[in-house]
Parts: sequence; C-alpha cells; structure tokens
Amino acid sequence: MIQQRFFWILAVLVAVWQSGTASPSYAQDAGDPTVAAEPADSEATAEGAESESSDTNQANEESEPTASGDAAAAADDPPEEPAGFFRSAEKQVDNAFGEFNGFLASWMFYPVFGFPLAVLWLIIGAIFFTVRMKFINLRGFKHAILVTAGKYDDPEDVGEVSHFQALTAALSATVGLGNIAGVAIAVSVGGPGATFWMILAGLLGMSSKFTECTLGQKYREVRPDGRIMGGAMFYLSKGLSEMGMAPLGKFLAIFFAILCIGGSFGGGNAFQVNQSLNAVQETIPFLEQNRWLYGLIMTVLVGIVIIGGIRRIAKTAEKIVPFMCGVYVLAALAILLMNFSEIPSAIGTIVAGAFNPDAMYGGFIGVLVQGFRRAAFSNEAGVGSAAIAHSAAKTDYPVREGIVALLEPFVDTVVVCTMTALVIVITGAYESPELAVYRDSNNGAALTSNAMAAQITGFQYVLAIAVMLFAYSTMISWSYYGERCWAYLFGDRASMSYRIVFLVFVFLGSIVSSTNVLDFGDLMILGMAFPNILGVLLLSGKVKTDLDDYWNRYKSGEFTRSS
Repeated sequence: MIQQRFFWILAVLVAVWQSGTASPSYAQDAGDPTVAAEPADSEATAEGAESESSDTNQANEESEPTASGDAAAAADDPPEEPAGFFRSAEKQVDNAFGEFNGFLASWMFYPVFGFPLAVLWLIIGAIFFTVRMKFINLRGFKHAILVTAGKYDDPEDVGEVSHFQALTAALSATVGLGNIAGVAIAVSVGGPGATFWMILAGLLGMSSKFTECTLGQKYREVRPDGRIMGGAMFYLSKGLSEMGMAPLGKFLAIFFAILCIGGSFGGGNAFQVNQSLNAVQETIPFLEQNRWLYGLIMTVLVGIVIIGGIRRIAKTAEKIVPFMCGVYVLAALAILLMNFSEIPSAIGTIVAGAFNPDAMYGGFIGVLVQGFRRAAFSNEAGVGSAAIAHSAAKTDYPVREGIVALLEPFVDTVVVCTMTALVIVITGAYESPELAVYRDSNNGAALTSNAMAAQITGFQYVLAIAVMLFAYSTMISWSYYGERCWAYLFGDRASMSYRIVFLVFVFLGSIVSSTNVLDFGDLMILGMAFPNILGVLLLSGKVKTDLDDYWNRYKSGEFTRSS
C-alpha cells in the first residue's frame, strides 16, 4: 500500500514539474505586472503582508515577491552580517525555493482575460457552485445559524466534534493576519472600492465552502477507534472512483495532499510565526534581538494542543476564535461609532470607487483578484482545506455540515474584513502621508494598528495580542490539515512524525528569514484550488441531489430541533 502511495506521489511530482519546465520564470511569462511584482501574494504572503486554512486557510497581499516577506525579512537578514555556515546554507535553500516558486507562479499566475489563472479558477468555481446550488449561500443562512447554535444536535450522531467546534476549528485557520493586514493593503492599492468587490468575493465563496465541506462529510471514513478521516483527499479519490474516473481521482487526491502538507509547513505555520513576531516586536522590542524566544514559546504552546489531535484543537479553537474575533470586532465597532456621522460618506466612497470607470481596474480586476486570493488564503473557499475539519463534525447529514461551513466566508470576509476596511476608509489611513511608509512596505498590520491606535489610545498593545492569537489559532488548525494529508499518504501511524516536523517549522519561522521558503508555502495553498475545484465541479451533481433531498425534508418539517 505504501509503495503504491510513493508511486503515485512520484507520478504527481513528475507530471507537475514537466508541465512547467518550459517557463521557469513567472515574471517573464505571466505578463501581468501585478503578478510579476508579487508572486507570493498569496494570503499567507497575502496574509503575512496580509496573512483560509486556512484556510485554509490560506494573509498577505499586494506587492513584490521580495516584499511579501516584508521589510521585516530584510531586517532579519541584514546585509552587513558576516556570512557563516548557517547563513550560507539558508541562502542556498532560499535560492532553490526561489527557482521552484518561479516555476509554480509561471502557470498559477498566467494571465487569462486579465486575471491570473489561479484566481480565475476560483472565481469560476464560486460562481458555478452558487448558481448550481440555487444560491444556498443566501437561502441556507438562517438554517446555518440554527444548526451552529446546536438546535439540531444529536449526541448519537457519528463524529468527533460538534457543529460549533468544527466551525470554530475551521475559522481558526481562516480568521488571521489577512483580516488585519491584507485588507489594509488591498484598500491602499485598489482604493475604497476594493471593499465592495471583497464582500462580493466572500458571498460567492460561501457556496464553494458549502459544496466542498458537504463532500468532506459524504466521503469521510470512520476508524475503529472513532477517529475521523476526511477531506478533499477522500472525496477526490472515492467520489471520482464511483464515477469511473479512479486514476484521475487518485492523481488529484495525492496532488492535493502534497500541496496541503507544503502549505501547512509554510503559509499555515512558519509564515504565521514570522509575521506575527514582526508585529509583536513593535510593542515588545526585546523580541527583536531574541526572536528565537518567541519561536520557542509558540512551539511549546502549539505542541500542547496539536499532540492531542482534533478534539483538543476544537476545544481550544472554540474558546480562542470567539474571543479574538469579539475583541477585534468590538474595537472596530467602537471606532465606527465614534465616527458614526462619517459612515454614510464612507459607504458612498466605497460604492463609487467600485463602479467608477477610472477605478474599475483597481477596484474590480486588481482587488477582486486579491479578494479571491483572500478567499483562498483568508476564508480558504475553494481550497478544500476546511473540508478536513468539517468532516469530523457529528452529523448524519453531510449537507447539514456543508450549510454550517458556509458561515465561514461570511464571518471571515463579509464581517471581519469589512470592519477593517471601514476603519481604514473612515480614518483615511489608506491615503495618509504619515502612514505611507507602511503602505510602501506592505506592512498592513502596522497600517491597521496605527489607524486604530489613533482612535483608541494604546490599542496597538491589544492588537499585538490579537495578532499572536490569530497566528496561534491558524497554526493549530493547519497542523490538523497537514497531518490528515500526511496520514493519507503514509498511514495513520505516521501522524506523530508529522506533528514533530510541524513543531520544528514553528521554531524555524522565528529565526529563518528566507522569503522564498515562506512564499513556497503560500503558493502551495493557492495551488490546492486546482485539484480541489476540478474534483468538486465533477462531483457537484451528487451534492445537488443530496441538497435537494435534504432541503425538501427540512422545509416539510421532518427535522426537529433538539431544544
């Protein structure tokens, strides 16, 4: 069995490598100046400068590949430092990853009708799923809230965690630095109109999340000890096998698993440590010269949780996620209330900017592109990572968990990201000359921090804590995603070896400044959308049949509430 796995892994890697060897430099081939300037503007890069999950999960944005590592990367790697063995080895690794990143980006960001290929693929998927599922993102919203609140819970249902725990575990991978940093950069680059297209991207992404998470439940496997194995790996291989496409399904499943593991080490781990440290050291200068200490602390804290598996991850996430979201949203609301009279004007500016012919490129093409990147890295809609967490939920109805999952892009993008955008627009931070240094260096976290601190004295300290919690929650959830993919490839007994390697990367994230190594993880997360959406498109008919059956039973009153 393991030999077969290795054969398939080798086949996938060879096929992917050969598909792009003719165009090793994305900067030369992509032809898109935005892309050429920012290959790793994935949301780990987009979420580091922006930094789903996740997603998945999946937080950084808009600028040069070298800038995606941040000014902080340059600060970590001063040119005057004597070249030692470690620095020399790091440089060689950095260069190797840089070449491979260029190969990945050459086809992932290839421009099609002005859109990078990966982003266009996400847009096509989101629109298709929204129409095919008859706008389940809107008509299923109320039911999603009731299910999440436990109104339909049954203790006898098979699974490891509740609907609410599955939702918060997935949200912990998606609500992250991208909500704080990436939004600020998006508004700075695309103007206030960016907010409109960002919200639209989030609403459409709800349908993608519903479809993939329903499949995650439908094709999950229950081990004899009660542990759940599920996610894109299983619905791609098992679902497509049912349709007579077993070889394609196996190829896509292993391709997805490899990308997810890479993303978990980079964008879902080391990048989170690196970027959160860059923000925290602004308020704790001691860490600037002792970065290893932050890495050691985070390694211990992450290890305490992930060694316990999904149950402990879920219990931790259900406490951290509501708290950190609550603190941040309340602060944003406080600022909006303090400037209540300016809200109508800000909304008018956003709408006008979105549809102004002079701003359409920046507001639509530029920012919708970044918005769907955020859907891949902030709310992870279409990436397939969240299906791993939702597959563990206790339910006998896969569609029910899919409906719960559609709340993620709404909370992550429509609520949290919009709050940040409104604060940036109302305070004028996106065009303030005093804050130009942060915009120029893509330091979105500092931009948001300064904008909020100008309204609430001392808030930068609260935000520093929030940033650390955002990074922490993202890492523990992505550890589970990567572990499930690792176990899929190498067997259940290999899980502990993955956790150990993951913890090593937690520490490395605090001391290694190699931009290309971090960007590699970001590109891997974005790449997950290719095998995932292709498989979900092919399997969408099964989801539509299950949805129609479930919805008819729900509307007829067949499902009774537990309280």
